[in-house]
Amino acid sequence: MAGNIGRRGTMWMADFFCITGWLSIALAKDVLWLDFGRISTGIGLGLISYVVPVYIGEISPKHTRGAFTASHQVLQNCGGAVVYFFGSSNNWRMLAIIGALPCLLQVLCLFFVPESPRWLAKVGLEIQTENSLHRLRGKDYDISREVTEIRVMNGILERDSKSGFGDLFQKKYRHTLVVGIGLMLIQQFSGSAAVFYYTSTILTKAGFSVAIGSTILGLLMASAAGMGVSSAILGASFTLQKMQLVPELTPTFTFLCIMMYIVTFQLGVGGLPWMIMSEIFPMNIKVSAGTIVTLTSWLSGWLVTYTFNFMLEWSPQGTFYIFSVICGASLVFIWLLVPETKGLTLEEIQATLTSQPDARLGVLQM
Repeated sequence: MAGNIGRRGTMWMADFFCITGWLSIALAKDVLWLDFGRISTGIGLGLISYVVPVYIGEISPKHTRGAFTASHQVLQNCGGAVVYFFGSSNNWRMLAIIGALPCLLQVLCLFFVPESPRWLAKVGLEIQTENSLHRLRGKDYDISREVTEIRVMNGILERDSKSGFGDLFQKKYRHTLVVGIGLMLIQQFSGSAAVFYYTSTILTKAGFSVAIGSTILGLLMASAAGMGVSSAILGASFTLQKMQLVPELTPTFTFLCIMMYIVTFQLGVGGLPWMIMSEIFPMNIKVSAGTIVTLTSWLSGWLVTYTFNFMLEWSPQGTFYIFSVICGASLVFIWLLVPETKGLTLEEIQATLTSQPDARLGVLQM
């Protein structure tokens, strides 16, 4: 979809699925309406989670790309905080209606948003590419260098590479594919989906007030650091509870650890994998690779969500110890394989990672 109708068109389609899903949930007469609503919002969210970081990465100048992607993550956290806040004081039908409102607003705002110049260049719309860049950079801004970089990279990729799913597994794309898929697995198997979706269950099991906990978590979602540490302390809290040692402290420890986990997740692992995914794949495989990476993220998230209750019944402390070990292993993966992209254009990043000497020479000499 992102390749055929563009980034902006895909965002419109995502809004359609989300609005349809939220209204189906809000007006549900039976469980089939709820199932349909969840499937529809799931499709919409899947599209948004892929196309928005890609769009931001493609329209941002290299010296401000980090700030734009960080702003996206901060605003996403603010949206999550609003949902937590209203969710503790409204029923689920009203919450579904609240969820549909930002989607309706985006439908209108997208009329004033230019299409990605890199996608326009890829499909051969050169005049529209220049118009889009002028809208993004300013009417009097000299876009000639940027246009040339985009055309050089597109030309080399079209000449040297195909763009089917099978071509993703060529040796020159192996590193980028491993990084993209690996980061998504880290994001999900570190337990993020479980902690987010089952916050109420965890707090109830520890004996902490769900209403108070959800409200405070919503207000504090965008602060400090330590997913692995918080998972380890969560495991230790449940170990102490099982051993009947200072059981009165378990609820407080549990709440503080969940808060620290969510805060640290949102600062890094929550948004950076999507940002890096949007940067490392060249245009000719961005859609195919992005599809696989997004599918990996949500399928692994579903697996964690589905198994979490069983794991919690098996052993609360063991569950969080496992998450902590995965977080620790992720440090090694990130240190060894994830590239630094600061200060580079998308063309420079992709030329370096895919080992295209002609592309590096053509782009870096600009």
